[in-house]
This record gives sequence, structure tokens and C-alpha cells, in this order.
Amino acid sequence: MTKLAKFDAAEYLDSEEVIAEYLNAALEDEDPSVFLTAVGDVAKARGMTDLAKDAGLGRESLYKALKPGAKPRYDTVLRVIRALGVDLQTVPLKKSISIHQDRGDQQAEVVRDTGK
Repeated sequence: MTKLAKFDAAEYLDSEEVIAEYLNAALEDEDPSVFLTAVGDVAKARGMTDLAKDAGLGRESLYKALKPGAKPRYDTVLRVIRALGVDLQTVPLKKSISIHQDRGDQQAEVVRDTGK
């Protein structure tokens, strides 16, 4: 039987661009633990000790903030994100507007993409 090595995302997070894409993909999930796990992967790739120093945190505090099930404060997450060389931004969501038009005994629905 072939034994497979466990996948470690940290091995592939080697630039700010890759890190930003990885974190953006994690943010698309509604489960906040997915994002925190991704931040932990990036922290591991960068080195926890150096990252903790750059974020102004103790190494143990960083480990506690990123452990599974943790609920770190927003300011802690933001400090870690910025220490990683990336930032969080918002963009408008794409919305569909549904317009119902009454045509006698028939009803037609027109859906338009607002571009947002």
C-alpha cells in the first residue's frame, strides 16, 4: 500500500500574492474557522516567532489565537494579517434585481445583473 504524505499548505505560501489569494479564497467560506486556519498556515510558512514579533504579540499568544476553535479578537487578527504583508479590503457584492412585469394573465420575471 502506498503511503501519502499529509498536505501542508504552508509549503506553497511563498509570496505576498500567493498568500493574499489563499486568504481571499478562505474568506469566501462562511465558516470563520476556515479563514483562521488559513491564517495559521500562512503564519507557519512565515515562521511563528518572527511573525509574533512583527505583529507585536508573544509567540504563545499567537499560537493561542490561531489554534483550532480559538476566537481571537479582531485587532489581533488584523495585526497578524498586516504583519504578513497583506491587508483586508471589502468590495461590493454582485446583486441580482428581480423585476416582475405583469402581462395580462401571464407574469414574466426579468433578472438584471447590477454589476455590483
